Amino acid sequence: MNSSAAAIVPVGTAVLCLLLLIGKQAWCHPVDKPLSPALHDDDTFNDINDISKHAQSQMEDDGSVRLIPKVIHREHPNKENLEICCLHANILDFYLNNILLHRDDQHPNMPRLKTNLDRISRDLKAQGCNIAHYHNHRHASEFRSTFNQMGEKGVTKAVGEIDILFTYMQVFCIHSRKHVTTAAASSFSSSTAFSSSTDADAL
Repeated sequence: MNSSAAAIVPVGTAVLCLLLLIGKQAWCHPVDKPLSPALHDDDTFNDINDISKHAQSQMEDDGSVRLIPKVIHREHPNKENLEICCLHANILDFYLNNILLHRDDQHPNMPRLKTNLDRISRDLKAQGCNIAHYHNHRHASEFRSTFNQMGEKGVTKAVGEIDILFTYMQVFCIHSRKHVTTAAASSFSSSTAFSSSTDADAL
């Protein structure tokens, strides 16, 4: 990561991450301290990028089906960030235990990525994520249901969306030092459709 990327202010980070979430080729390194150092690790970042692009090149769909739920960020950064983070940590564990488990031959960097993602999962649990609590969350359930309905295509689709999952975890799995500004929150909300509240079961 170059020095200019590291110097991006919070608003710039939110907008840069937003570009990825609406389909642009952009990546983000949030300036807030991550709950897992692996979320800012360059090897993890590059492996996510390479492996997701490789899977996307193998997909034959029109993009109408999406596995990873979209997120609206509201202005409750401390509690809400952790809830959204832990929801996606639950989805990450599903990746580790069901999607990536036997996929080492899919990409030469897959073993290293799995090691780093496992580290992220362990770090988040150590930081207070009760990952099992989110197993029956409607978005986690919808993710698994859609994945299972797609069969083998679901595996490729999920690997192709691992960049989205990683970006959400970069954004929300943080020790937040500042509130997202009204402008950034408004921009983020206008492009997404996943609502969240302080009730973990109604994110």
